[in-house]
Amino acid sequence: MQDTGDIAREGGLHKDLTKGQVIMISLGGAIGTTLFLSSGVALGYAGPSVLISYAIAGFIAVVMVFSLSEMAVVHPSAGSFGTYAETYLNPLAGFVVRYTYWLAQVIATGFEAVAAGIYMTWWFPASPVWLWSLGFAVIVLYVNARSVGNFGTVEYAFSFIKVTAIVLFIILGLAQILGVGSPAVGLGNLYALPGGVFPHGLHGMWMAVILGVLSFVGIEVIAVTSGEAVDPKTTIPAALRTTALRIFLFYVLAMAVVAALIPWPQIGSGVAVTQSPFVKVLAHSGVPEAAGIMNFVIVSAALSSMNTNVYLCSRMLFSLSRGGYAPRFLGRLNKAGSPLAATLLSGGCILMAAGLAKFTPKAYSYLQGVALFGALTVWVLILVSHIAFRRVHKAADLPVRMPWFPVMQIAGLALMAALLVTMGLDADWNLSWKVGIPWLILLTLAYFVQKRTFAARNGALSPRATPEAALD
Repeated sequence: MQDTGDIAREGGLHKDLTKGQVIMISLGGAIGTTLFLSSGVALGYAGPSVLISYAIAGFIAVVMVFSLSEMAVVHPSAGSFGTYAETYLNPLAGFVVRYTYWLAQVIATGFEAVAAGIYMTWWFPASPVWLWSLGFAVIVLYVNARSVGNFGTVEYAFSFIKVTAIVLFIILGLAQILGVGSPAVGLGNLYALPGGVFPHGLHGMWMAVILGVLSFVGIEVIAVTSGEAVDPKTTIPAALRTTALRIFLFYVLAMAVVAALIPWPQIGSGVAVTQSPFVKVLAHSGVPEAAGIMNFVIVSAALSSMNTNVYLCSRMLFSLSRGGYAPRFLGRLNKAGSPLAATLLSGGCILMAAGLAKFTPKAYSYLQGVALFGALTVWVLILVSHIAFRRVHKAADLPVRMPWFPVMQIAGLALMAALLVTMGLDADWNLSWKVGIPWLILLTLAYFVQKRTFAARNGALSPRATPEAALD
């Protein structure tokens, strides 16, 4: 096991995030375009069985985040799971986790930007998607270049908008289903259409799990904020309890409303994305301008996810720099306590990812697949790190405990391994392997080629070094 000084190196960040901000940031990280836009793709894959798909995905996410939170309370760190992998597995694992997650979030932010551009065509049909995407990317970079307290305030507002909107959407949807103020739609679309609950069989249901897992990517921000939370030992457990429950309920209930109100044959199949099913539902709700209002909310949701993802990207580069695995300038903090250089470098890569929309209409789907491969790889290593963590720490001594250890972790690992295999074999998703596997090989080679350099940097940035010394 590495010295806990690996975690202490990341000092210097301002601890300004309140409990309320951390809770809303964690909600904001996991409720984004994959709920509002990709839910239509998931429904096209699975039909009504999409509810089972999202329940399976929710289970995987809950196992991962509970395991991660155990470690985050003991070791609050901006590098979070990357630092834990280095501490409890080996330096190579920490190196691969942080760079892979950084790439996954850069790409994820790119497809959030593309999605936001797609939403804007609701009001401006002739406008280019790529122009909106680049503009939104610049906005969130500005927010992240300021203090973490400012980031927390902006993200709280964004998350509040979309959480409120989801609750209202569920209420309006249930009113249509039950016939409050209009003829009842009922639940026939969940079982009475051709094919029943499983119109595309178990295969279709399983394919929708991929979209479900992608929807929950971002929930791990709970652990990353631990390095800048006012009181992580109370904040992280509180955020964990509320976030896991709320996200699970929001997704399952919202998807139930969508599946009940939109006959799945109207969605189609495959990975093409053109319009949010949420907007489509509200367009028939009878509420004046409801669809336009929801579209505004969805744009806000995309900006919220982008904002959180930029935060995650910058903290991963900051952690890599402080660990000696990236140039030192990326570990420097500005007067506001933010890693400005890490933010700007991540932003430049995000702009390139978002700019892909100018060259192909399939940009959203391409970026999705590659980001999910990276995220699943990181989730797998989080669970493996947690198993190693439990060999060192007794369950009775932990402020937060994952129940039924290690059965839950093994089940989560098995499900994620099956998802990765499925993605590799499916024509719609195998691009993720074509990019992801070479990326992992490249990272591994880079680590061993530069191993002596990393060791020298780690010696200079010893566990006893102060955060200020690490900035030099």
